Amino acid sequence: MSETIEHYRIEDEESFGDFLYALNEYAPRAANLLQAFRQQPAERAVLAELMRLFHTIKGDAGLCRLYFVEPLIHAAEDILVRIKAGELVFGAALEQVLLLAVDRLELLMAELDSGRDISLQDFNALVAELQQLGQTPATLVDAQAWLLVKRLTGFVPQEQAARPRAATAAQAADLAFFHALALQFEQRSVLFLGRTERNLLLATACNQVAGLLVDPLQLEAAVCMHDVGMMFLPQELWLRQGRLSEEERVQLAAHPGWAADLLARMPGWDMAARIVREHHERPDGHGYPAGLRSELICDGAKLLAIIDTFEAVILKHGQRQQVRSLLRAVAEVNAGEAQFDALWIGHFNQVVRNMMDAGTVLPHVR
Repeated sequence: MSETIEHYRIEDEESFGDFLYALNEYAPRAANLLQAFRQQPAERAVLAELMRLFHTIKGDAGLCRLYFVEPLIHAAEDILVRIKAGELVFGAALEQVLLLAVDRLELLMAELDSGRDISLQDFNALVAELQQLGQTPATLVDAQAWLLVKRLTGFVPQEQAARPRAATAAQAADLAFFHALALQFEQRSVLFLGRTERNLLLATACNQVAGLLVDPLQLEAAVCMHDVGMMFLPQELWLRQGRLSEEERVQLAAHPGWAADLLARMPGWDMAARIVREHHERPDGHGYPAGLRSELICDGAKLLAIIDTFEAVILKHGQRQQVRSLLRAVAEVNAGEAQFDALWIGHFNQVVRNMMDAGTVLPHVR
């Protein structure tokens, strides 16, 4: 049905009820699948299930004669088709756009459930923007998606502050591999839930505030890989609370080198390797493995040192069965600011303020 519907009132209570009941199940499933695919972009089975779910929603809307819903879902499907074909990389921008589209559909259905005659002007505008996004050249899709997010939420995400270069096909494949390794590490303990997504969100936002001082692709690779070397150590060692023996300290200090060596052996990831190798160095020269002072430590490593310490505090909260508090973790990071670069601490604090002002939350952190 191609005609744009400007207003709608429930015509068939039974059909509407059936669709509303189904949508209450479909919407959270769609959100979970979008998050899973963002975390595992190489997992084609997740994408296939996501596409089936959107197709089911569209089909149910047609059967229930809610024809104005079909163009919205069809526009979302067009984006997913381009992702499946390898034309688009599924990142934070497209994830947020599709999540917001599902949310707006839920809100509209709840409004219709009141029994009133509802204007579809805003909903149709969203459909038109999604359709336009589906036709946007690949190199401009993320920027256009963030503009749409801004219109819908009034919030300018950090990702929009600058436009990082797009990954090549080879880089995208490597990054998918790095994400997979990071998620394998997450599976080692329930305390690690959400760590990869948390780290990437914070690191990317800090880098955006800094004006992309660090190559975003190299930073993403480093964030995913910086603790992968831990998997070569006994689990009780890297979950140990309290003091370590000298022998254990030496063992633990080896983990950045293993991940850095792996990255260094893969073409095009030299800076990511350096970031990983240096992320336990300190500006005062008391870090490891090389005891580098501030001027010799790369910016990516200075940033990752802060993110890694933040994550260590979150892990400590979990081990003590405490609430994983964003504010308490940030306060603890700032209490040890002498071990971090002052410029990057400033960027980190700015990102946290932005998040709190916008009501943004991190996975598994309050």
